[in-house]
Amino acid sequence: MSEIAFHFDFGSPNAYLAHRVIPAIEQRIGARFRYVPILLGGVFKATNNRSPAEAFGDIPNKRAFMELETQRFLARHGITDFRRNPFFPVNTLTLMRGAVAAQHEGEFARYVDIVFHHMWSAPKKLDAPDVIRALLEEHGFDAQRLLDRAQSPEVKQELARNTEASVARGTFGSPTFFVGEEMFFGKDQLRDVEEAFLGRGVRAGAG
Repeated sequence: MSEIAFHFDFGSPNAYLAHRVIPAIEQRIGARFRYVPILLGGVFKATNNRSPAEAFGDIPNKRAFMELETQRFLARHGITDFRRNPFFPVNTLTLMRGAVAAQHEGEFARYVDIVFHHMWSAPKKLDAPDVIRALLEEHGFDAQRLLDRAQSPEVKQELARNTEASVARGTFGSPTFFVGEEMFFGKDQLRDVEEAFLGRGVRAGAG
């Protein structure tokens, strides 16, 4: 068991922050995180969930604590370039289809890094088609090819299947992690993810 599944949507700031610390976790425990693109809007619809901004908009103390928890996470991991996206909420449908298309094109890791960066460190309005195209071109992608593939029936169906399968496993938001069949939700549970991964290795070795 050397893999942890990371179900993500670019629209989640907590998924981005998890993405920033995953390389250190991989190095520390010898795991590989397998990134699985899902559509958060589809997850919310299927589970009757809402974003924290909507769900806790009328609870000032909850919002204040969430911000405090984020600041603690940033300080703990030395992340200094996180920015709230002024265009939030951003419709991520094209971006997530683009992620699936990038997998097929062999450009997935680079695509994920770039999109996350321009969503949460150098924020842009990433649901505007001209902005997406310009960003891809700026970073050397064949924008037309990738965007065309993102609109193909196979890619649309694959993203939908990813989302449906994730919900079937228990997902209700992003970031969600799976260690075997154990589910963990939120960046604050990454320590538990590590412990579960290491524990599975110990149990496997003991048999």
